[in-house]
Amino acid sequence: MADQLISPERNGVRYGLFTAVGMAIYFVVASLLGLADNVMYSYGNVIILAIGACAAISHYKRVRHDRMPYLQGFGTGIITAAVASLVFALFFVIYTVINPSLMEQLRASDLFGFELSVTIAFLAILLQGVMSGVIISLVAMQYFKSPDHNPLQQHVE
Repeated sequence: MADQLISPERNGVRYGLFTAVGMAIYFVVASLLGLADNVMYSYGNVIILAIGACAAISHYKRVRHDRMPYLQGFGTGIITAAVASLVFALFFVIYTVINPSLMEQLRASDLFGFELSVTIAFLAILLQGVMSGVIISLVAMQYFKSPDHNPLQQHVE
C-alpha cells in the first residue's frame, strides 16, 4: 500500500486485523493454560487493543508527516478497535465450536447467573471492544494530536 493512498479507514482495518491476531493468540495461550475462564485475564485483550489502536494512530500520523487532523486520528483508532473486536468475536465463536468445554467453564463462572450463550458472548466481546476502543482512542489522541491543533480556527489546505 502506498503511503499517499492511506486513509483512516484503510489504516484502521489493517491494524484492526493485526490487533485481532494478537488478541486471538493471547486467548489461545490463556485457554491452553486454563486461564480463559478467569475474568481478570480478559483485561489482557483490552491492553492488546490499546496497543493496536495507539499503533494505528501513530502510523497514520507518521505517514501524514505529523499533520493529522484530530477526527481522522480518532476515527482510525475507533475503526481499529471495531475491526479487532469483530474479528476476535468471530474467532471466539469458531473457537467455542471447536472447544465446547470452554462455554461450560464460562457458564460455571458467570457472575450474573444468566445462561451465557455464544451469541451473548459474541455481543459482549463486540460491545466491550468498541466501547474500550472509543475511550482508548480519545485518550490516545490527546497525546498524538498535532502540536498546532486548534479546533476553533479553520485551516484551508
